[in-house]
Amino acid sequence: MKNMVLLMNLLLAVAWGAVTGSFTPLNLIFGFILASIALYLIREQIASREYFQKAGKVAILAGSFFLELVISSWRVLMIVIRPKINLRPGIIAVPLTVTEDYEITMLANMVTLTPGTLSVDVSEDRKVLFVHCLDVPDPDEQIDSIKNGFERQIMEAFR
Repeated sequence: MKNMVLLMNLLLAVAWGAVTGSFTPLNLIFGFILASIALYLIREQIASREYFQKAGKVAILAGSFFLELVISSWRVLMIVIRPKINLRPGIIAVPLTVTEDYEITMLANMVTLTPGTLSVDVSEDRKVLFVHCLDVPDPDEQIDSIKNGFERQIMEAFR
């Protein structure tokens, strides 16, 4: 494992040189020191295979968000171009399983960035996320979609 960390350190130092546009020995040494500090800060994550599994889950979360972004954009487009708009807007209360501030923030932002939904508020006890939906024919289905979609994937990626 030590050889792997050394290789990562060297690669990060070379990346530093590429980013700064200078491959002088002094700049590469500085990059090596910065990489050492960065690797030290994340030492628990890179000490096992779990780190790479989590990176894959983060990639899945990003892909899922992008897919939902495309699908939701299409749905909103179809609502807007209809001759007669028949909407059932509403605010739903999504019970939260995520507990950390960064998890709640990430979920709220992902919901807000998805067309047709907007995170309105989080309850004082941080157990409920209130979401305004442009069209919500079935509130339970919408809640289930958020909980089994973004929230579940956030927990898998960051816990």
